[in-house]
Parts: sequence; structure tokens; C-alpha cells
Amino acid sequence: MISASKWIAGALLVAFTSFAHADDINTDSRKDDDAFLLLRDAVRQDDANKADFYAARLADYSIPSYVDYYRLKSHFKDATADEIRAFFRRYDGQAIVDRLRNDWLLELGRKRDWATFDEQLPLFVLNDDTQVKCYALISRALKGQKVADDARALLTAPSVYGQPCADLIATLYQNGQFNTEDLYAQLRLAGEHNATGQARRIVALLDGPEKKAVQAVDLPTLAVAKGMGPSKVEHQIYIVALGRLAKTSVKLAVLGLNKAMPKLSSPEQQQAWAAIALQSSYTLSPETGDYWKRSGSAPLSIDQIQWKTRIAMRNGDWRQVEKNIRGMPTALRSEPTWVYWLGRALMAQDGGGQPNGEALQLYRSIADQSNYYGQLALEETGKLITIPAPGAPITQAEIAPIAANPNFQRALKFFGMRLRFEGTREWNWGLRGLSEREHLAAAEYARQNNILDRMVNTSERTRIQVDYTQRFPSPHNDIMHPTTQTLGLDKAWVYGLIRQESRFIMDAQSHVGASGLMQVMPSTGRWVAKKIGLTDFAQEMMSDVRYNILLGTNYLNMVLGNMDGSQVLATAAYNAGPGRLRTWRAALSRPMDATVFIESIPYAETRTYVRNVMSNATYYAALFEGRPQSLKARLGNVTPKGYTEQEEQETSFGPR
Repeated sequence: MISASKWIAGALLVAFTSFAHADDINTDSRKDDDAFLLLRDAVRQDDANKADFYAARLADYSIPSYVDYYRLKSHFKDATADEIRAFFRRYDGQAIVDRLRNDWLLELGRKRDWATFDEQLPLFVLNDDTQVKCYALISRALKGQKVADDARALLTAPSVYGQPCADLIATLYQNGQFNTEDLYAQLRLAGEHNATGQARRIVALLDGPEKKAVQAVDLPTLAVAKGMGPSKVEHQIYIVALGRLAKTSVKLAVLGLNKAMPKLSSPEQQQAWAAIALQSSYTLSPETGDYWKRSGSAPLSIDQIQWKTRIAMRNGDWRQVEKNIRGMPTALRSEPTWVYWLGRALMAQDGGGQPNGEALQLYRSIADQSNYYGQLALEETGKLITIPAPGAPITQAEIAPIAANPNFQRALKFFGMRLRFEGTREWNWGLRGLSEREHLAAAEYARQNNILDRMVNTSERTRIQVDYTQRFPSPHNDIMHPTTQTLGLDKAWVYGLIRQESRFIMDAQSHVGASGLMQVMPSTGRWVAKKIGLTDFAQEMMSDVRYNILLGTNYLNMVLGNMDGSQVLATAAYNAGPGRLRTWRAALSRPMDATVFIESIPYAETRTYVRNVMSNATYYAALFEGRPQSLKARLGNVTPKGYTEQEEQETSFGPR
């Protein structure tokens, strides 16, 4: 048995060796790194000649597996199975092998080489590609296996179908596992997701008018104006057109439906009302609940059943909320969101007092989860949010094996080149199979290398051994504390927002141009600078920590003032823009429980954003103040603009 002192000495030697190797990785010349980036771009642009040129210059590059991957990808359709298998053997165990296997499975499916596909599929570790899953179901269906239920569960987002999932639908329809009702459901779903090509393919399978299907999705006003054709498939196309029209004008869609009602069967009428009700839900208009009632027992998409439930929630119809949740598909019903809301619906019908029976069981089933719904459920069981006591500090000896891991070394190399996608893939691959203690060591290694997003993500994966200083870091407090103190802002809330915005990546850039810790848009930064008298503003300031915090916090403070001090409304406005929040707030006729308001925010991104920020802020407050916190109290209620405190106190609105 190796003594502890010898083990530590050995680990430190490994760490020294690994750091030396990491230095080798980082001593690639700038020209080599530039050539690698150009190789990557050449492959993405499908330029095989350029790819060969740059790959030839990288014979001694420190990450040969990626050079060989891109070299192989540049002529992938012509690559032989022997070349691909040789790559697998050469780099066995690396993340890039799984990436290439994903690519090859898609190519094997396209070529209908099911024997090789079936051989390779079990070796695909991540198995996270919807199109690969569609090919897998095709392979099984062609062998006579019943896969219709699996296909229905998978085929819920036409925007990611591609040709493989379209082929799956065709295969199942042709072999009798899908019927016309399945195709009609997929046609309506294509309309819901603005998937013109998918709508056209479905109508082609039904021998319907493809041109009308395209028109229903792309030019719904014209399609509705032309009226409905006589066949069942044309009825379904018209329902798609009504849903698409409702996206821009619910009123015109309702007029179109009322005109067509005599020609539609009762089920078709209900499907049409569901299509309109979904779009009306995003407007939060008071008529929406009536539209959902008219949808009756229509089969609903994932988005439709959730929005039918949210609107019932806003209207205080808790019996309907319960009915809707119990009718959801099992996987959806089991999500923490709907576990929590089913408990709330049961409590509301029971008078809104202390939970008991099924409601208490539901809350307890998710109360150990450190997310928004877990926190709310925990409070419903009578407990507050606290920070668990940390375990023993992570030692350098524990970090040494992490530093020696080639996956983490490659990750650091990629992060240094600002290739976050590749870096994150390598980092996550390195986490596979690690114990909780090793996860905490990896998180600490990320902290030492100032990769705070990986520290947070890695530490969040533990359940028994936890370190909330890793999960909720507070860097740049020397800047943040005096800034928030001067403005009178809740520092816990600001850190909660930064954690969601950028995960503390200082050079984070969004696809719309927002930058830095607080993801401030250049135009916003310029406007705020003018407001606070910062006369020498330049866009480069957005990448400076001090200026980013200064401008971001001042903007957040202005938004908070415009939202009457509501952190919930201000958080939503920071993400979606104050204009949208004014619209959503205008839909309120009286105070509303903030949890209901958040759940029915029309934008999925903003809905998730607000939940996470407010959850984060509660944990930060517990860390900063050293005492238990209430997320429910932090959320409170949201009120219409101009609603007085006295009016709020006099208004009764649903249980807490």
C-alpha cells in the first residue's frame, strides 16, 4: 500500500510534469495558432484545398487530434471506413473521437449503411444529436420494430429535424406505424415552428397541395383570404394558416376561423382554436382563456399544453391547471416546473393553507434541487434557503491529477484561443467518471485558471459534497461593493444577474453585440454614459471590468426605478427590454403573485433568465448575509403601473 506522503509527492510530480506539458501546449507559435484557426474556418467553408494547405503547416501542432479531425472532415464524404476507424484507434478515448463518430453516424444514415450504423451507435457516448436519433429509429423500424411511440416523443421541434427526421416520418407513414392523424399533428407543429420545408414535405406525403402548405406558413394572410379547400388535408393547411396569421393578428385569425366554422368538423374547430390560442397566449390578452376553452379536447403540442396551463394559472383556474398538468406527457409532467405547479394547484384548491398529502409529497420530491423550483418547493415545506456547510478545502494534491488530465490541458489551450465551444467540450469530457470530490477539485482548478464559467458549471454537478463559493463566486468585489453601495443596489441581485448574463466571462460577446460581465449593448453603454456624465465614452470601455460594471449597474438602477423597485420586473426588462415589460405589465389588471407572472412571461429566454437571476440572488444573499433567505419574499408580487400600496393590500389574489 502506498503511503499518503509518497502519494502526495507523486501527485505533485505529476502536476509539475503536467504543467510543463501545458506550457508546451501554450508555446505553439502565434503563427501556428493562427494556422489552426484558418484550418478550422476552411473546413467550415467546405474549402478542402485551403484545409490541406493549413493542415500541412501544423505537423507539429500540440493538439494533433484536432488537426487530423479537420483534415479528415475536409473530404469526409469521400473518406473510407478504414481512414475513420484509424482515427478512432489513434485518438481512442478523446472527445474528438465522439465528435467524429457523430459525424460518421449522420453520414452512414444518409448512405443507408445500417449495418455499420448499428455497430457504431452504441459507441456514441453523448448520443445527443436528434438527427442521429431519427436515423436510429429508422434503422429499427426497417427491422420491423415498433418505434412509433418513441418517434412521437422525439419529434417535437421541426426546426432541428433536418432530412433524417423527415425521412423517419415518411418511413413510419409508409410502413403503417404513423397514420394520417400523426401527419396532421406534424403539419400543425411545422406551422407552429415556422418550418416551411417540413410543412411542404408532410403535405407531399398526404398527396396534398404543396404550394398551399408553403403559402400557409409563409403568407398566411393570403392563404386565409383565399379560403379553405374541400379536402381534409386542406382543412389542416388552413388551420396552419390561421395559427400563422394569429402571430401577427389574433383578431383577423378569429374572423377567418369564424368564417370557416361551418365547413370544419368539431375536432378541426378545436384544433384551430388551439392554434389561435397559442399565439394569443403570447399577447397575454384577456380573451386568451376563452380561446383555450374553445380548444376543448384537441390534441396539443408541447408548447400548447404548457401555455394552456399558464393562462389558466393567470386566471386563477387552479382546477384547470391541475387537469392540464395531469394530462401532460409523462416526461414533461415530471419536470420540476410542473411538479411544483401541480403542488400549487392542489394547495389552491385546498384553501391555500399548509400543504399536505400529495402536494407535500410533490414538493419534497424536488426540494433537494438547488434550482428555482427546488427553492420554492423547499419553502412550501416550511424551510428557508440556506448555504450548506463546506467540506474540507481542496488541496493542491487533489488538483494535481486534474492538471495532469490531457482533456483539461486541451480545454485550457482552447480557452486561451477564445475557442469556448471546443474548450467546453474538452472540459466536460474530462469530467466524465469523476467523483464529487474530484469535481470540486476540477472546479478549483478552473478557478486557479480564471475560467469561472467552468468552475460554476463543474461545481453545480455535485449533490452531496458542495461548495457554494465555487457555485456563486463574487469576483471584482472591490469594484462591485462601492458601486452598488453608492447606487443603493442589492449587491446579491447584481451578482445573480451577472452569473446568468456572462458566467463571469469578461470577454463574453452575445450574437447581438452585448459585451462584458453585464452584457451591455454599445448603444446602451453610450446612453448611460451620457446620463451619468461620462463624457469620454468609447466602445472599448465595454471590455474593461470597471467601466462594464459602472455602466451596467447604473443602467440596471435606472430600469429598477422605472419598474417601481420590482427586482422581478427590472430583471425581465434588463433581458427583454423595458418596452416589452411595459406591454406585459399593462396586461395586469391587479397585483399578481410574481411566480405566476414569471411563469407566464411570453419569451422563453426571458422566463428562464428571470427565474435563474432571482434564484441566484437568493443564494448570494445567503452567502453575503450569513443567514437563511426566502426566495418567495424576494419575488413578492408584481403590480400594474401606478397601483398604490394601499390598493395592493386591499386586493386578494390567490394563495401563496
